[in-house]
Amino acid sequence: MKNIILKNGLISGFMVSAILLISMNYYSYCNGNVSEGVSMLIGFSSMILAFSFIFLGIRKYRDVNQYGKITFGKALVIGLGIALIASTMYVVTWLFYYNYFNPDFLEKYQEMQLATLKNSGASLAEIQQKKEEMELFGEKYKNPIFNVLITYTEILPIGILVSIISAWILKKNNEYYRYL
Repeated sequence: MKNIILKNGLISGFMVSAILLISMNYYSYCNGNVSEGVSMLIGFSSMILAFSFIFLGIRKYRDVNQYGKITFGKALVIGLGIALIASTMYVVTWLFYYNYFNPDFLEKYQEMQLATLKNSGASLAEIQQKKEEMELFGEKYKNPIFNVLITYTEILPIGILVSIISAWILKKNNEYYRYL
C-alpha cells in the first residue's frame, strides 16, 4: 500500500508542480494580460488531472493487492495519502518559486486586483477598503506558516474531494470486511 501511495503521490505531485511552474512563469511575462478566470481554470484543471492518480492508485491497490475488494475506508486512506504527498510537493514548489523567483508576486497580484476593481467602476471607498484588506493579507502572507497553510487550502480540499469520490466509486465490500 505504501508503495502505491508513494508512487502515485509523487507522479501526481510532479505533474501539478510542473504545471504550477510553467503557468506561473508564463503569467509573470504577461503583465496582467491573463484573466483571473482563465488562470483559475488552468490551475484547478491541472489539479484535477494530477489527482486522477488518486483514482488509479486506489484501483490498482484494489485489483492487485486486495483481489478486487476494498472498503471505502481503506480506499479513502490510500487516496488521502496520495493527495497529501501531491499537495505537499505543490506547496514546496510554490514556496521555492515564490521565495526565489517571484518574491514580488503578491504586490503584482494586488496591483492587478486593484486595477480590475477600478476598471469595474468601484468607488474610491471600496478600492481603499480592498487595498487595506490586501495589505493586511500581505503582512500575514510574509509569515511562512501562514503562507504554507494558505497554499495547502488551494489544493488539498480538491485532493480530499477526489479521494472521497474515488473511494466511493471503487469500493467493493467483501463479507469478511463487515466483521472487522
